[in-house]
Amino acid sequence: MASCADILRSEFPDLDGELFAYVTGILHGSGADFESVEELEEAVGELLREVSQDSKDDGAIREICQRLFNTLQLDEGQAQRCSQVLLDAPIQLSQMTDGHGDASADLLPGLLLKRGQTSMVNAKKLEKAEARLKAKQDKRLERDSLKSSSPVVLEEASASQASSKKETRMESSGKNKSYDVHIENFDVSFGERVLLTGADLNLAFGRRYGLVGRNGLGKTTLLKMIASQSLRIPSHISILHVEQEVAGDDTPALQSVLECDTTRESLLQEEKDLTAKISAGRGEGTEGARLSEIYAKLEEIEADKAPARASVILAGLGFNAKMQQQTTKPDLLLLDEPTNMLDVRAILWLESYLQTWQSTILVVSHDRNFLNAVATDIIHLHSQRLDMYRGDFENFIKTKEERLKNQQREYEAQQQYREHIQVFIDRFRYNANRASQVQSKIKLLEKLPVLKPVDKESEVIIRFPDGFEKFSPPVLQLDEVDFYYEPSHYIFHSLSVSADLESRICVVGENGAGKSTMLKILMGELAPVRGIRHAHRNLKIGYFSQHHVDQLDLNISAVELLARKFPGKTEEEYRHQLGRYGVSGELAVRPVASLSGGQKSRVAFAQMTMSCPNFYILDEPTNHLDMETIEALAKALNTFRGGIVLVSHDERFIRLVCHELWVCENATVTRIEGGFDQYRDILKEQFRKEGFL
Repeated sequence: MASCADILRSEFPDLDGELFAYVTGILHGSGADFESVEELEEAVGELLREVSQDSKDDGAIREICQRLFNTLQLDEGQAQRCSQVLLDAPIQLSQMTDGHGDASADLLPGLLLKRGQTSMVNAKKLEKAEARLKAKQDKRLERDSLKSSSPVVLEEASASQASSKKETRMESSGKNKSYDVHIENFDVSFGERVLLTGADLNLAFGRRYGLVGRNGLGKTTLLKMIASQSLRIPSHISILHVEQEVAGDDTPALQSVLECDTTRESLLQEEKDLTAKISAGRGEGTEGARLSEIYAKLEEIEADKAPARASVILAGLGFNAKMQQQTTKPDLLLLDEPTNMLDVRAILWLESYLQTWQSTILVVSHDRNFLNAVATDIIHLHSQRLDMYRGDFENFIKTKEERLKNQQREYEAQQQYREHIQVFIDRFRYNANRASQVQSKIKLLEKLPVLKPVDKESEVIIRFPDGFEKFSPPVLQLDEVDFYYEPSHYIFHSLSVSADLESRICVVGENGAGKSTMLKILMGELAPVRGIRHAHRNLKIGYFSQHHVDQLDLNISAVELLARKFPGKTEEEYRHQLGRYGVSGELAVRPVASLSGGQKSRVAFAQMTMSCPNFYILDEPTNHLDMETIEALAKALNTFRGGIVLVSHDERFIRLVCHELWVCENATVTRIEGGFDQYRDILKEQFRKEGFL
């Protein structure tokens, strides 16, 4: 192979002696320090570009640098092989270590030299080189640790709204007693990104609105802006906001529900403070009147019945056995993905419960069946605006398609009309006899409303890699498995299930019945107390957790996340992998913490499929995903050539993907032959027996 000097002479024949000596000196003197082609190009690339006098482009210079780098790497390898010497006598390292301790390490270089041979290494230069290398490594470690440990400063959401003098007068006079919500001409931004502009939101009291739209467009942000009253809401309207993600702590479930009623909590806290003030003798004389007002307000909102109402909610969601009578509710209930983390039984109860809700509901959900059961209207967030539709989700789909067709027809008809008029104008523009007609046509064009073509949303496409060899069953099997955390409480007893590469299995059951535990036993993360887990030697499992955020480092970007998990690939390869799941462009380099819930799920999918598994175990994969992505996920799983076991509460997704239904209950798993319809009927019958319906 040609040396660096040969490459330089052949590529740059006009290179003068001094420059030639300078470049070769850099290459041979610092060759061992170049860790990549980029570092070598940074050292000599600019000089080579000047020497070439623009006869070689950047690509050609980079190719030459690549050849030089490869030659240096080869020379270094040969030098290492040539440095091996034949010793004059065997060395007993154990004896040497016993005799000298740690100092023996300093004896090795001398022992490895033959008699009469002296070291050619300059000790001072070696010391400096080692110091430079250590400084470089320390700098990299410090940079990585700072990036991972320093908290990410996230952008904040903001809202602005055009003022209305009429509304201001009504609010100040106290005459506005309507419980309808009208928020007109408002903007919402998240950092520098505009989410909504010039939008209007009108909520009629007593109706239930479903808010839908793609991931990352601002649905959760809009709810937060309403709940925080960053957008103007009449002060007499009480708001309850149930967020998408709530941090877990030691607060009892009943108390957590009660604390959501901020009005009740603030009144009780004020009553407690005033009573303590009077008891301590620090009263100012006005406390009695204020206490009377507080008691009247607490009586008005029936604060004493709040625990009973909270128990109703918890009972239906599976916390309690008995359901108690519910009474009053907030005027505006904001729900952000309420079905996430709920089991099918709890969702069916929640559907029935919300259908009897007397005040206004605004709910963000990507569960198609839930919206069909609950929503009376649909609000579609897209293109930085809100469009209103009457009816449930199925009616929204039909109406939207028809509306888009009409919009496209109107746009095309107007374009033809414009072209017809423009032809007349262009033909007679310089005809004096037609001047008045031309001016009339020009004014007509200016008065025409500006219609826009249909803004079609891009299709979501997900593909799971399946370039693996098929193998015959048994693939994954549990045989007579017992499992418990406490011997007094068995999670599973004599559990026997199996799956192969053709399996499309959905596991359902109440929360706490052991669905996620069974998935971890199948993966081998948990070992059975008794029984056997069989897994094929070629089995490669990809796992998606319902708490996928726990698996992600939120302080770095999605590209950096994949690079740390799967090092050795180019940035383009990481970006391509993320792009397969809709995380592309600027999203791929933003901190993961700033992504929406659905976008984080897509990053988790990209990470899960990077190693090309042949069997997927998915725990609530549809949580946070928008409907278009759920449909794409179902198609991807249907075309995947490997096996699938999943836990899901999304009825439509289950029907699209799964061929088998396993019910997890009573410390075992039962296969339901009649599929989801039979399981739904069983749950409804249970509700009737327990008095929930």
